[in-house]
Amino acid sequence: MELTRRDFRVMIYYDFKKGLKPQECFELLVSTFGESACSRATVFNWFAEFKRGRETFEDEAKTGRPPTAVTQENVQAVEKNVRANRRITYAELERELGIGSAALQTIIHYHLALHKRCSRWVPHKLTDLQKDRRVDWCKFMIDKFDAGEKKNVYDILTGDETWLYNYDPETKRQSTVWCFEDEPTPTKCRRTRSTQKQMIASFFCKTGHIATIVLEDQRTVNSEWYVTVCAPRVLSAWCDKRPKSGTQHLLWHHDNAAPHTSARTLDYFSSKNVTILPHPPYSPDLAPCDFYLFPKIKEKLKGRRFENKEDALAAYNYEISEVSKEEWSSVFSKWFRRMEKCIRVHGDYFEKIDSCNKE
Repeated sequence: MELTRRDFRVMIYYDFKKGLKPQECFELLVSTFGESACSRATVFNWFAEFKRGRETFEDEAKTGRPPTAVTQENVQAVEKNVRANRRITYAELERELGIGSAALQTIIHYHLALHKRCSRWVPHKLTDLQKDRRVDWCKFMIDKFDAGEKKNVYDILTGDETWLYNYDPETKRQSTVWCFEDEPTPTKCRRTRSTQKQMIASFFCKTGHIATIVLEDQRTVNSEWYVTVCAPRVLSAWCDKRPKSGTQHLLWHHDNAAPHTSARTLDYFSSKNVTILPHPPYSPDLAPCDFYLFPKIKEKLKGRRFENKEDALAAYNYEISEVSKEEWSSVFSKWFRRMEKCIRVHGDYFEKIDSCNKE
């Protein structure tokens, strides 16, 4: 026969009325029922209850939260709060809904399948119109160049401007070293970029680097410098590479920076019979200089300290000269693959999108 909790409470009450002490009551129960007896804490608690005048042996009605807070109402409440504030914390949810951390964990991870993710950095908050323009441009380029298979891809000359620093600290990934188990973690002082820097413009095509022009004696690129210094020198270098055809069939590609799209710039290229390829606004991920050339070359220069601007420029040009013909050619293949990705994600930025949003 299995005794209930009420049965033990009756026996405790009997010993209480006989005048036994709580410890004596507990010892009698253990000697009679062994491991089936109630705990010592239970005996002492009920002695205290009887001393306060309690005359019932039933459990009192509980007025607190239900035994489990994982209810459909709480699941819906958590979902509503999260949708209203994507940065809401566990503590705020517990206070708002009056539920414990264990129940909240169950609701968040098992019922709602929520996961915290870091925001993906993007160059610009694109509007629907801007996304459509990106898609339209990608379709135009893929159709015009047969996804990079047509020979006129060799007529594309692409370029852009960037800052070149005398010192640019290496990244955390670049500073990693092998350590044995008994060795402490190495430390390294945080460094900042040097204030000495120069603006340069680099241009290349499918067969290789064409020219790098330094912006001298001024810090801001404007249309005057672009059409009187930069573009003429780049066109001259292009003609040196192609003495027979010159600028015939040349397709000049750059982004939508103001110096590139000014009336003066458009008039200059028109006078030279050079066709300018369009580029969608806010699209560095679709510009070869931004997704390939500048990151690749600058990574090799990080952590190196140059005495002057001339040394920094010489190192930059040397690293460019080390790029193989096959790699220059592969950049354009990657470019058209990026266009295809952009179309697949409906014009949104696609960098690391596979790890953030599974298609």
